[in-house]
Amino acid sequence: MSTAPPRLLILAASPRRDGNSAALAAAVREGAQAAGTPAVVRFLDDHLGGFLRDCRQCRDADGRCRIDDGYRELFFDEFLPAQGVALCTPVYWYGMSAQAKAFFDRMFCYFARSYPDYAQTRAGVAGKKVALLTASEEIYPGVALGIVQQLQEYARYTRSQLVGTVHAYGNQRGEIVDAPEAPLEAARALGREFFTRRYWDLQFDSVR
Repeated sequence: MSTAPPRLLILAASPRRDGNSAALAAAVREGAQAAGTPAVVRFLDDHLGGFLRDCRQCRDADGRCRIDDGYRELFFDEFLPAQGVALCTPVYWYGMSAQAKAFFDRMFCYFARSYPDYAQTRAGVAGKKVALLTASEEIYPGVALGIVQQLQEYARYTRSQLVGTVHAYGNQRGEIVDAPEAPLEAARALGREFFTRRYWDLQFDSVR
């Protein structure tokens, strides 16, 4: 039985390398590393070169996606082996960024039954701990709720656990560093506690 610590993949879904989403991602990594958790930050812009196409027309003879970018390597080499995934995204038009949405959409190529190894892919996707960190210009409490709900549904569908959310308010790049709500400290705490936070999702037949 493996005693290796669980791995955390942190996805930065903003094109800005010095923006608020990047700062949240760095803070999560700091917290995770302080707890001894192996954690890496990956910027989706480095791995995504296109959106999901018609997989029936796009796949090659071996069932692989023909989109020639770094998505396959990110998905198979880092996302599937990770036990935890933290998504850091700005709020664009009251939803997640296009990069974040494309990351989830592109899973379909390897998740659908038409992919030869779909069962193995589904097993790797299921059962992860996931978290959401958002940054927005607006301060009203409901600004990121649509993204929270979307990730909740993703977690439900994949039998994963949504272990935490953090929201930061900031208009200028890096402004959340001095935000009175201390979102970076909340992000560090999430990273430290990522695999130890209690999670209890009550169902109709849950034993109480």
